[in-house]
Order: sequence, then structure tokens, then C-alpha cells
Amino acid sequence: MSIISKITIATVAAFAIGGGAFAMQHIPVMQGDTSMGKVLVDMNEMTLYTFDKDTVGVSNCYDTCAEKWPPLFADDDDVAEGDYTMIERKDGTKMWAYKGAPLYLWVGDSEPGDVSGDGVGGVWHVIKPAM
Repeated sequence: MSIISKITIATVAAFAIGGGAFAMQHIPVMQGDTSMGKVLVDMNEMTLYTFDKDTVGVSNCYDTCAEKWPPLFADDDDVAEGDYTMIERKDGTKMWAYKGAPLYLWVGDSEPGDVSGDGVGGVWHVIKPAM
């Protein structure tokens, strides 16, 4: 086998295993255990929340609201799948949504599994995924 064939095979194998230069980002959401049971969390295992004042596919949390409830931002190379979509905010940034509901973090949570944002103002809620 020639050196070029070996390099080609190694390159194809690396691309297949590692995703190569065109790797798509995975959805940065998973299920985590909390005192409220399983909820959606980000990749740092911080609890995610929804906001009652949002509508399907539309975020209504900006300025001071977004400082306290940071959106779960999406990167340009992220790819939506299944119940997870990306929505565009009015400032042009993209954020993740679950079943059309924009996803946020809460600055009051300091440790993975904290759920201190649930019920704040009667409009913020953890997301319990369908099992």
C-alpha cells in the first residue's frame, strides 16, 4: 500500500470518528437530576427554564430580563433536531428552543442541579422532558 493510500485511509477514518472539519455541533441540552426530578439542563448541567411571556418561536426576554435570564445561545454551525430548534432573536443572535419554547439559564442558580428559578414571578419554569 502506498503512503498516499495510507494517508487517505487515515484521513477518512479521522473524519468518520471525529467528524472532520465539517463536524456539526450537537444540541447543547440534556436531562439532569434535580430536587424536582429530571429536567432539561445545558452542557454544564445548569437548569434550563422557559418564560410564560414568550410565544412559540419568539423570545420576549431582552435587556434587564436577559441579564438575569441569559438565553441558551446557539452557534452558527449548530444543527437543530427533533424537539430542539433554533430561533432568531430581534438582535440577530440565535438561541435554542425546546418544542418552540426559548430556553434560558437563571443567574440565581450557582451549582448544577439548582432549580431556584422555578416559579420566579410566576412566569419562569423548569422543563420536565417527556420520558
